[in-house]
Amino acid sequence: MFKSILSLFSICQRVYFFTFHSFSFSMEIAEKIADFVNSVSYESLSDKIIHEAKRRIIDSIAVARGALNSPPHLVNKNVMKYFQGDVPLLFGGYSTPDFASYYNTFLIRYLDFNDTYLSKEPLHPSDMIGAFLSVSSLLDLKGKDIIEAIAIGYEVGVKLCDATSLRKKGYDHVTFLQVAAAAGLAKLLRLSSKETINAISLTLVPNIALRETRSGELSMWKAGAAADASRKATFAAILAKFGLTGPSKPFSGKMGFVNVIAKDFDYSVFNNLSLDGILKTSMKKYPVEYHAEAVVEAGKSINLNVDDIVKIDVETYEAAKTIIADEEKWNPTNKETADHSLPYILAYTIIRKDFWLDAYNSEAIFNDKIRSLMRKISVYENENYTNIYPKELPVKVIVYSNKGKDEIEVRNPRGYYNNPMSDEEVEEKYMRLGGKKEELNILWNIEELRVREIVTNIKGI
Repeated sequence: MFKSILSLFSICQRVYFFTFHSFSFSMEIAEKIADFVNSVSYESLSDKIIHEAKRRIIDSIAVARGALNSPPHLVNKNVMKYFQGDVPLLFGGYSTPDFASYYNTFLIRYLDFNDTYLSKEPLHPSDMIGAFLSVSSLLDLKGKDIIEAIAIGYEVGVKLCDATSLRKKGYDHVTFLQVAAAAGLAKLLRLSSKETINAISLTLVPNIALRETRSGELSMWKAGAAADASRKATFAAILAKFGLTGPSKPFSGKMGFVNVIAKDFDYSVFNNLSLDGILKTSMKKYPVEYHAEAVVEAGKSINLNVDDIVKIDVETYEAAKTIIADEEKWNPTNKETADHSLPYILAYTIIRKDFWLDAYNSEAIFNDKIRSLMRKISVYENENYTNIYPKELPVKVIVYSNKGKDEIEVRNPRGYYNNPMSDEEVEEKYMRLGGKKEELNILWNIEELRVREIVTNIKGI
């Protein structure tokens, strides 16, 4: 009898353990994010996080200015005529808050020169700053408010990327961007926890983006996808503010994100929402897809006559090979594909000894000498490199020439989170992209300034 009671008690313990842990692991992520958003205040941010947020604002405005002469910007300027409003846009004009988020983010994203986070899923966290500038201007908020939103949005975005891969499932990382942006926007709009859940739900449930955006030959939509995610997050957050409800379990519901798209979603990463996500993100020294940053550094170290080169073998990790060295990347025909082409970036750098925006004009992309060198490049996955990614971003370039064999290995390019750019390098990038010294003085001291006035007064080239 006693043994039977013990056996029954053991069974109950196992049932309780399974039930409790199943519930804890499937707790609605939107609820956790909402609690986190409402727990954060500017006073809770460390000086280091505040400083990093300012660096991201400076960097975002810099790369946005560099995109002012791009073809899609001209398209967006024409489209803007159909979205008249009173929210100031970066570098001139006014529009509705949702289109302003789209417009600002498109400029920030277009050059593929803004910051990056690399984990199970990659992300460009500063894409959301376009939306934060829009809504902060709409509400006439201060710099300290946008810094709060950045700290929150970056933390949520980083955690989502740690939880699962979208890329390997055929979906695009901007799906996570819009959730992170919605969290930051919830803070700017001072949404309640319930309203924040609705904002997340209203942007996630209707808007799952496909990875086709970044497959094969790339189009203008490479930047447009992020811009649209910012637009959707802005629209959803404003709807939530005025009481529109969405599904209560956008992640854990029966037909929610986890059960339909990401059954491998690691809920546990959301058990430790802190404020250090931004410290794990990386800035770019060169205007290339992040996996090619080390490629540029390696290429600049190669001092050989190009005519003497017989072949070049590149060893790198799986993500780099898959994203920037698939078959179509040996024949780029536009800027969007060229900045995601490892062979083009390496060949150009070896020949020109530098890599800047002029690498993307037609003369360079179709240059016979560059194309000839590209045909000598082969890219291979190094499993040891794959295993260490993303703690490091190793690449090895092996050059065979008439003079012998040379090897260059770069483990972590300048700008990666464990080899960060200095403030002086960030300022140099800002100035090289057409910025002005007096603007930097304003942006480094943004806390008590009105965002609307800053956006209105920062001019183009």
